[in-house]
This record gives sequence, C-alpha cells and structure tokens, in this order.
Amino acid sequence: MPPLPTTESLKSNAKEFENVWNFPHVVGCLDGKHIHTVCPNDSGAMFFNYKKYFSVVLQELVDANYKFITVDMGDFGKQSDGGTFLASDLFSFIDGKRIIFPEPDFLPLSNVIVPYVMLGDEVYPLFPYLIRPYERNSLTDRTRNFNKRLSTARKAVEYAFGILYSKWRIISKASLN
Repeated sequence: MPPLPTTESLKSNAKEFENVWNFPHVVGCLDGKHIHTVCPNDSGAMFFNYKKYFSVVLQELVDANYKFITVDMGDFGKQSDGGTFLASDLFSFIDGKRIIFPEPDFLPLSNVIVPYVMLGDEVYPLFPYLIRPYERNSLTDRTRNFNKRLSTARKAVEYAFGILYSKWRIISKASLN
C-alpha cells in the first residue's frame, strides 16, 4: 500500500493551493470519474450508471499541481460520487484517524480561524474537512463569489482527469479483452 498523506504533507498541499489557486487551507480536490467497462458477470445493474453505460468509478484526491494524493478504484458505476466517497478507503482512513488534517489555523492576513479542507462538488456530503458549493437556488453575491472561487480551485482535479485520459485513452472505452 502506498504511504498515506501526512499532516505535514497536507499542510504543504494547502500552501500550494493558496499559491496556485488563491484558495487557502485546501489540502486537495476530490472528484470521481466513470471508467467504461464491460458488464461484469452476475452484477445486474450495479455497474450501469446514470450516463447509460457500464462503468467503475475512479475517485481521486489531487493536489494543486494535478498530482494524485489518493486514488480509489472499482466502486459500482451506479453509485454517486458522494456514495463512492463514503465507501472509500480515504473516508475510512480519515474517519479512523489514520489521515489527520492539520489543526484549524488563521486565514492569511486575517484573525479568522478555519479548518483545512478538501474541495468537492455539490454531490459530496458536507463534513468539517470536506466543503462543496452553496446550493444554486439560494445564492447571494457573497455565496456566488465563493462558489466561483471554489469552482476555479477545483479545476485542479478536472485537469488531472484530463491528463489521465489523454495519456491513457484506453480508459475512455470499454474493452472486451
């Protein structure tokens, strides 16, 4: 098993997110991607996703420079990103205190103390260490601005998936072999 991220490495990631994406206290961005597959024998509809094809889910946490921090592979295509996260080793390692986030600290140039967090999209559950955008139906100018900044910072995970797909094009197609 690869080494788990340390508190120090997560704090270093957060500094890099602040420098690259202008979003402080972010240890990584989380997202899932459906990888095409052929329907496994005796699996029923468990691997059939909302996009109408069979898949397994690749969930990754990436740093500010598109590098994988953690990867979880093989969850059912039918499962949501939030459900995939709750069933993942990453969640169990955080919940079991094997991955420990840095202690909450002051925001830069501020007297406000906030926790270190992962960024997810709107399908992820809220936790003190996992934030997502505000719901679109109740946005103020302030929350709209927050969502825009969060979305910009989450480009790190989108770019990481883009690099993965361009390098390994085979994962975008199901193979019968």
